[in-house]
Amino acid sequence: MPRDSDCVFCKIVAVELPAAVVYENESIIVFLDVNPLAEGHLLVIPREHYSSIVDMPPTQCSALFSAVPTLGRALMKVTGAEGFNVLLNNGRAAGQAVSHVHCHLVPRKTTDDLGYRWNAKKYSPGRDAQLTAAYHEALAQQ
Repeated sequence: MPRDSDCVFCKIVAVELPAAVVYENESIIVFLDVNPLAEGHLLVIPREHYSSIVDMPPTQCSALFSAVPTLGRALMKVTGAEGFNVLLNNGRAAGQAVSHVHCHLVPRKTTDDLGYRWNAKKYSPGRDAQLTAAYHEALAQQ
């Protein structure tokens, strides 16, 4: 199983560091975030070390995300949340602080003050068609 001896999450998988584990199976471990955005904030990580989701085999991605519905129901029951955010920051520029793929499940209530920045923009005329064509080409090359 791929592992990075300097990775804090790999150390949690190896039980070298403590974590408040709420669920685990052969593919993933789920534990409370030590710096939660809200009470009950969970981290879902693969047991194997991958720095980026683009490096993960599809079966590992499936294992990571297939637990989200069950975990989300439990999170809402335990925390009384009305909903939750599913976040995966991929790369430093996207806010990934630990270089081990991890998915955040953040409990949300309409009265919380978490918020987030969503500065939506518009495409210039024709730019959406250019991007669509570029995506088709990039995906065809994979």
